[in-house]
Amino acid sequence: MKDYQAYLIDLDGTVYAGSKRYPKAKAFIERLQAKGTPFKFVTNNTTKLPADVVANLADNHDIHVTPENVYTAGLATADYLDKMAGATGERTVYVIGEIGLRQALAQKGFVTDEEHPHYVVVGLDSDVTYEKFAKAILAIRSGSTFIGTNSDSNIPKSRGLMPGAGALVDLVRYATQTDPIFVGKPEPILIENVLAQMQVPADRAIMVGDNYRTDILAGIHAHVDTLLVYTGVSTPDQIAQVTTPPTYEIDDLDHWDLEAGPIE
Repeated sequence: MKDYQAYLIDLDGTVYAGSKRYPKAKAFIERLQAKGTPFKFVTNNTTKLPADVVANLADNHDIHVTPENVYTAGLATADYLDKMAGATGERTVYVIGEIGLRQALAQKGFVTDEEHPHYVVVGLDSDVTYEKFAKAILAIRSGSTFIGTNSDSNIPKSRGLMPGAGALVDLVRYATQTDPIFVGKPEPILIENVLAQMQVPADRAIMVGDNYRTDILAGIHAHVDTLLVYTGVSTPDQIAQVTTPPTYEIDDLDHWDLEAGPIE
């Protein structure tokens, strides 16, 4: 097995399930910390700030990390647009989204323009309205670049599977007949940004997650080895049908040795 220089780790379904603790995942993180192996939690969540993710891990799951260990699709979107705007200086944006996304963009110098923005960014927004959609759609139809934070159709909540960012993006796509640029998993942009930040080549990193369609495909698209853990969404029967399987499959994170790989 490779001596991986960086672990990229999904959260919900991999490290915990909502409010449910995964003690084996906590032990896995502590093994990484004890060995001094760099890792980042990579999440499609754009509604939370890294500090909020850290607080949730500490308060609800007894996992203690820093904001530097967290990279959200909101941060990835801001970094992606920062690169796009670098040469032109075009830093006006209209956002459907919450504080995690808005603050990430503001920190990169983007300012709101509701009528003629260079970019329209659509993410999860629990307070979305018809008027917000109307402004986004009119701007895109007038030439604004359409960015989707991620394509998640649903997110798990206590009430069940609720609409995700991808559901909002699809409404805008249908009304504009314009395909967005997606940033979050399963697209490779988020993973590529993390690797650049960590200064780790793709062939020395591994993506750990429970969902083949998001976590594992993101790793595959970014040419990163993948570790699917069967503690969340995907099942062995589903994986038996895929064309490109994960590099590794394990029942839970107790079945992974940092030096030897999968444990039978």
